Amino acid sequence: MTAVLRLALTAWLLAIASPAIAGPATVAAASSLQFAFPELIERFRAQGGAPVRINYGASGNFRRQIAQGAPFELFLSADEKSVLALDEAGFTEDAGVVYAVGRLAWIQPPGRGALPSEEDALAAVEAAIATHRAGEGRPRVALANPEHAPYGIAARQALQQAGLWEGSAPLRVMGENVSQAARFALADEARGGLVAYSLALAPTLAERAEVVLIPADRHAPLRQRMALMPGAGESARALYAWLQGEEAREILARFGFQPPTLTQTDAR
Repeated sequence: MTAVLRLALTAWLLAIASPAIAGPATVAAASSLQFAFPELIERFRAQGGAPVRINYGASGNFRRQIAQGAPFELFLSADEKSVLALDEAGFTEDAGVVYAVGRLAWIQPPGRGALPSEEDALAAVEAAIATHRAGEGRPRVALANPEHAPYGIAARQALQQAGLWEGSAPLRVMGENVSQAARFALADEARGGLVAYSLALAPTLAERAEVVLIPADRHAPLRQRMALMPGAGESARALYAWLQGEEAREILARFGFQPPTLTQTDAR
């Protein structure tokens, strides 16, 4: 037997004798999960879950990437539309489930001006517009790009409902995703910004920002849906199931996400 054949036989014997080891789950997750997800992964791993390879970004961008063949196994979107559109086109295993409901918040650097009340949560945007119109500066208002970020869509809806969308046009600065928008909101030239409440509650951001919730009736509900891709491995399937459990929902709640109702979790 040649050396090459002996090596091939040895490799084959080891393969059939050793139990299969689950590879890491490859996940695409909305930027609103950037601070909550590390704790979720830590708890999942502590209970025997496999490693997780995570990518954060705007849900609309992930939707396009998955449609173009990106090799994700699990997609956690910040909206429902992205997952449902992928399901309709046959790019997900099914319509998945709603795993959380997000909230929009106004954040601003401390000392940048009066923090609005929840009843008048966009007062700071009104003040920024007035300052600009008076020729006294150009205080920036940050939000995620509504072309591909669900929290950007919610921010636009809130500003439109308040009659501030057009007036804020010269002040708006768009983040590629809501995490980048949060950084822009705390920049030196900014008055503040409209971002995911989950980011505002993260310790690294909370110590540098003042926060007020935007009333939920100012925009369409931020129902966040997730789904598996066809051919997803056991690691991704285990994570998908674990994220629907009570412990995962308790962690998400600490980051400002509301639990879905029973009807919202149904795949539709």
